[in-house]
Amino acid sequence: MAGRKRTTKKLAQRINLEYFKTLGGIPRWRRILSVVLTVAGLAWLGWEGLRGSPKPYNAGPVAKAHALIGQKCSACHASQGSFQRTANDQACLACHDGPVHHMEQTFTPGCSNCHVEHKGVMRLADTSDRACTQCHADLAGKDKNTPPRFDASISGFDQSHPEFAVLRTGRVDPGTVKLNHAVHLKPDLRGPRGMVRLKCADCHRAPGVEPVNYEKDCAECHTLQFDQRFREPAPHKEPKVVYAFVVGKLTEYIAAHPREISLVDEPDKRLPRRPPRPPARNAVEWVRQRSADAQLLLWWKSCKECHTLSYPNGPDGLPQVAKAMITAHWLPHAEFDHGAHGLLACTSCHTKAATSKETADVLIPGVQMCRSCHRSGANAAESRCFECHGYHDWSKEKQVSGAFTVPQLVE
Repeated sequence: MAGRKRTTKKLAQRINLEYFKTLGGIPRWRRILSVVLTVAGLAWLGWEGLRGSPKPYNAGPVAKAHALIGQKCSACHASQGSFQRTANDQACLACHDGPVHHMEQTFTPGCSNCHVEHKGVMRLADTSDRACTQCHADLAGKDKNTPPRFDASISGFDQSHPEFAVLRTGRVDPGTVKLNHAVHLKPDLRGPRGMVRLKCADCHRAPGVEPVNYEKDCAECHTLQFDQRFREPAPHKEPKVVYAFVVGKLTEYIAAHPREISLVDEPDKRLPRRPPRPPARNAVEWVRQRSADAQLLLWWKSCKECHTLSYPNGPDGLPQVAKAMITAHWLPHAEFDHGAHGLLACTSCHTKAATSKETADVLIPGVQMCRSCHRSGANAAESRCFECHGYHDWSKEKQVSGAFTVPQLVE
């Protein structure tokens, strides 16, 4: 039996040429959902509009510091619920005084240009580098004829940030206190209770690492004992105060022990050699002799070990002590938090400290050392400008009177 013939024409007749006019399957459900979701969205906008709620226009959560006014759009925006108006500077300045950055700045950016809200950030001070480099990448002042005092081309910390000024200019430590780091960090150093080995943190205390202070950091080892009769040391004050303290102590002592006036003291091995003195004839002479010995011990041994002394009134007069000139901040235009770097060994950054023998040595690390950790990319410490620098000159901050009451904030 011969098979049926299936021609192309016969096969084509089986196809519905009107298929595109009939929806089914995925296209049908796509159209239904599009209509339903559009209607639901319009209904939600209408409902929130009737309630007077700004929720549909909320761009996102506010910063943590502003969480209390996160639903009070009118606190910052001129018209509550309006997405056509941004918060103006007056709204910010009602609560925060933002002093200008520098008197020579050519323009003052708006608050929201740098502090971008509705990102849910922890700190609004965490600004982008663009906020800084818009000026500092090509720095210029109001006076075009006067070049800026700072580097005029900084586009980021990774590459274009210059070396710190104190190192770039070859400055030396202006301090006059004689300090030999190499001696203080050597092993088997003689201490008040035997041999010790000092660590950096024994004198430079975190988190602020303030300048070394004699009473807190030096007095335990470098005592100002002036006479074997007294356990109390002389005060670490200007020479006239020290001299008055010594004379007062000796006067009180001999008044309580008059029998010692005629006695001759055993030579103090700490004193320079001098001819033996005859016994004192009275209490005044006894005090004068002992105070002369105390001055020799203090001025020519104890004080001289650390301070530079001069004698404008001759060698028998009271000395003048050079001002210490200890630098509190080596980076005056930046902030550095030693506490945040507590996981690092001090000498890993201050690499020259263990071998430094001169007070004039500047021991802060260079910018390349900082870049080892503070760089762009993943698994790196923050390297944006705000990490070390601030925009506002807070020394010129003005007092601001708040505009809200407690009920307004918590209702």
